[in-house]
Amino acid sequence: MKKMKKINRFQPLFVVLSFISGMVPYIGKTQLNFKHDTNYYEIYPNKLTGRIYLTQKYLHFGIPSFSSGKNISYVANAKTNLGIGVTWHNLSFNAFYGVKFLNNSKSKKGNTSGLNLQLHLFPKKWAIDVLGVFPQGYYIDNDDFKPTVGDYYYRPDIKATYVGISAYRVPNKEKFSYRAALIQNEWQKKSAGSVLYGGEAYYGTVKGDSALVPRSIQNNFPQAGITRVNFFRIGIGGGGAYTVVIDKHFFIMASVVGNIGLDFFKEKSPGSNNKKTSLYPSLVYKTALGYNSATWDISANVTGNQLWMKGASSNKNYYLPLGNIRLVLSKKFDIKKHKK
Repeated sequence: MKKMKKINRFQPLFVVLSFISGMVPYIGKTQLNFKHDTNYYEIYPNKLTGRIYLTQKYLHFGIPSFSSGKNISYVANAKTNLGIGVTWHNLSFNAFYGVKFLNNSKSKKGNTSGLNLQLHLFPKKWAIDVLGVFPQGYYIDNDDFKPTVGDYYYRPDIKATYVGISAYRVPNKEKFSYRAALIQNEWQKKSAGSVLYGGEAYYGTVKGDSALVPRSIQNNFPQAGITRVNFFRIGIGGGGAYTVVIDKHFFIMASVVGNIGLDFFKEKSPGSNNKKTSLYPSLVYKTALGYNSATWDISANVTGNQLWMKGASSNKNYYLPLGNIRLVLSKKFDIKKHKK
């Protein structure tokens, strides 16, 4: 039975990945044939982009207390990873590993395991983000909540599932390139931006073998006894993205979309299920800065989401931020064609 539950937990991700795998050939073809303004950015269909990078993914889950108290912030103990990757014809492959010397100080916070997949796709006039995140093991980050033994309160039993997709139209794709800032296989030479509009859909669940709120502080929380929460959200939103380019090579890119979503939220405890339906906001953001050219790129970027949700037990909000931070060094290599 345990094996069957594990498979069911990953089924939403398999559906999303099946959709993506069907779209990949179309994405690559449309991007290569896309007409753009070369005064603003360049594409390199005959170059292979190689990269090395440092990356750290972040994931929190905030549980609201009574109005006068401090919230609980459960944090996944994500590793700092060293990675390598390549991009060819707008298809990318990356591999990374949590090098020990970069993570020595993290052992006191316990271990977080599980798949954390965050994909960012930019076919033609669209920006698409896909999440498939399945962590297990969280620690509490509150400075005033420390256990009597050890440095952090650690819950190895708490596991979560987050699956979702967001898609936003990028009308000014002829002049504005996400890929130049985030994937490094294009070069934005002149400042440009675009409005963004579209929608999102997410499903998530967080559960523990016992109550999510520790027994010693349950009197401070209306969620005392709750062992599981889950939600489904569907929403629409709009925003904008802009890249400032200095002297053709130095750039700062910022992208923010605000959404309003219909949330279906459930809190489960032994003997009861409390449901709440409400309208609540979320954010999807991307930012990057660095140096780019026809050959080299050195840059840093952050991509992420922030969701706020309301349960039936409290007037305050649950809070879910997640994302990825990267420091990248990349080079575009010429691939010479063999003469017939």
